[in-house]
Amino acid sequence: MAGIITSKQLHLKKWPIYRYLLWIAGVSSAAYTVIGPLAQKAHSDFIIHMSAHLLLGMLAPLLLVLAAPVTLLLRSLETTNARRVVKLLKSAPVQLVSHPIIASILNIGGLWVLYTTRLYEAMHNQMSVQILVHIHIFLAGYVFTAAIIYIDPVSYRFSYLYRAIVFILSLGGHQILAKHIYAHPPAHVSLDEAQAGGILMYYGGDLIDLMIIIIFCWQWYHSARPRDTVEVSQSS
Repeated sequence: MAGIITSKQLHLKKWPIYRYLLWIAGVSSAAYTVIGPLAQKAHSDFIIHMSAHLLLGMLAPLLLVLAAPVTLLLRSLETTNARRVVKLLKSAPVQLVSHPIIASILNIGGLWVLYTTRLYEAMHNQMSVQILVHIHIFLAGYVFTAAIIYIDPVSYRFSYLYRAIVFILSLGGHQILAKHIYAHPPAHVSLDEAQAGGILMYYGGDLIDLMIIIIFCWQWYHSARPRDTVEVSQSS
């Protein structure tokens, strides 16, 4: 019958090319921080390390969230497997970690632990610790970004106001940490490098956060427009 879209047609629906480009850019940004000259220089240069932090923990997660990988996965799977993925997304552990407040604590709190304890020194002396720290920074950044701007489907949507408050508080925590690093260098980091790294973290983080703010405000505005239109039409 006309107007009915079959599951086969849904699977064959073209995926936007910009999603592919976002995914490639996100994977490239993450890979560049752990493979190649940048990863090697990050061991001895705190400024390079902070550049890698911005790429791995902020820019790469944002690009990958905008690529909507979960949506693509659900479209690609058969119905039975797609339901299993949805069930997993609705599970208690995933719901807990993806809560905006918990995601913010894991993201910003993890950075505070890294730069205010001996963990920063340990990650440069032990490969296993370094791998775990990089995995945490990336995953925490991804989950936090996904919890603030809903691109992929979620089982429960927190209000825009609620997410805005959490996001503002996390911005404050990130900026305060940058100032703390500026005044109190991590172990074995010179004051000059700490100050330059703190400035990079402060303003570089602001630039990426500005992208999230623009997307978030556009979503908020877009979600309010239909209701405004309905109200105008009813009043007229």
